[in-house]
Amino acid sequence: MKLRTEPTCGTGRLARRRGRAGFTFAEVLAALVFMAIVIPVAMQGLQLASRAGVVAERKAVAVQLADRLLNESVITDNWRNTGQGGTLIQDGKEFSWRLYNEAWLENTMRLLTVEVTYLVQGREYIVQVSTLVKATV
Repeated sequence: MKLRTEPTCGTGRLARRRGRAGFTFAEVLAALVFMAIVIPVAMQGLQLASRAGVVAERKAVAVQLADRLLNESVITDNWRNTGQGGTLIQDGKEFSWRLYNEAWLENTMRLLTVEVTYLVQGREYIVQVSTLVKATV
């Protein structure tokens, strides 16, 4: 029969473990390298998500503007004038627009297209809305 001479409170085992506790230099270096890779990718993901939200919001406004401009052109018969365009400011944001008029189906109809352009974070985005009108002589 063997008797143990270690203290019953376990302070000897705790002291031995404390001496070996911690991270090695290689583990710390690996964690830093991992963070150096993950953080830029995560930030790029956040930027992309932010841009997608802003683009979706402005695209909705651009479609509404294009639809309104197209309807106004058809109702007022202004679509016959070529080279129409301009800039609109909606909710403090600038939207450029242009109206195109081209023949469709052997000149019996005209294809009207309103193109609205807007910028988001330095990139240009375009929305086009089209309709057909009867070409009257």
